Amino acid sequence: MGCFFSKRRKQAKEPQLSAESGDRSGAGDPGAEKQPQYSWDQRAKIDPKDYMFSGLKNETVGRLPGKVAGQQFVIQDCENCNIYIFDHSATITIDDCTSCRIFLGPVKGSVFFRDCKDCKCIVACQQFRTRDCRKMEVFLCCATQPIIESSSGMKFGCFQYYYPELALQLKDAGLSIFNNTWSNIHDFTPDSGENNWGLLPEDALALDAVPLPTAEELKAVRISTDANKSIIPITRGRRPKCSEESCLVVFFAGDYTTANARKLIDEMTGKGFCLVQTKEVPMKADDAQRVFQQKASNFIPLLEKGSVIALEFNGDGSIAACQDIIANVFTSTKVFVSEDKASASREVDSFYNFADMQMGM
Repeated sequence: MGCFFSKRRKQAKEPQLSAESGDRSGAGDPGAEKQPQYSWDQRAKIDPKDYMFSGLKNETVGRLPGKVAGQQFVIQDCENCNIYIFDHSATITIDDCTSCRIFLGPVKGSVFFRDCKDCKCIVACQQFRTRDCRKMEVFLCCATQPIIESSSGMKFGCFQYYYPELALQLKDAGLSIFNNTWSNIHDFTPDSGENNWGLLPEDALALDAVPLPTAEELKAVRISTDANKSIIPITRGRRPKCSEESCLVVFFAGDYTTANARKLIDEMTGKGFCLVQTKEVPMKADDAQRVFQQKASNFIPLLEKGSVIALEFNGDGSIAACQDIIANVFTSTKVFVSEDKASASREVDSFYNFADMQMGM
């Protein structure tokens, strides 16, 4: 014990000696003020290597939920790899990748593919862009209009994926499951003689594009690629409609708005009707007047509670089916539903034209 305390006494004297030799920092002076501690001084330092996959070949790699936590991520110079980001991030850039299978969890900002070819991907993001890419298949959820530039052989399908953490990650990334413009592609550099992009077959499966991970660590994520379990509703997008009859349904903000919309989707698709498109946007009284016309006064007071969720269903008899389900299942919920075929067509066009303008598309 004597040695222990003598060692401490020796250490305590050292700052005094340094002060005497000209160090005016105040170290060792009991009356000296301590340097202030700021929150940014206490943050764990970020190692860029933890947010990057670079120069990999024939590997399966990934990040588990909670490991990216809203940071930026970079994927570059990878070949024949399976890459999985099971977390939300700020932005992701993918450069010079060939023959890779890539899953990207919710991205708050942009996903940018550059100089990639023969890649297959599942992506959820706010903005999607490619430049100088060739032969890619993308199962996409994108809140804004996807953009391709100097790219060809691009094929798109609707995002279909599930794991338990995905719903909260989408919320953390500020993405609505109902805002998905996956099929509304803008080509910055169209070729007059050839279409640079197209839609994947309706029966295309995300699992065929991006297989389930085989690495033991990544197997811990409980994944389902069953379209019926997808967090993001599977929509028909810009494919030709099945019927001339469509129906617009609008749910207003409340405690169970998302759950009610999902339940109606399950009921209607279970009966064989198509879900064409969905949208979640705020509405103002003037917007409601244009869309709902004579019925607007019934719904305008509900607009102050928050954004509305709109669904377009298609198929012969879809209007009667929607009316029946809403009357019997959503008895205590105020919902707008089209009354007849003629008004439904105008209502669908009016609502989605307004929604696209609202979202800047």
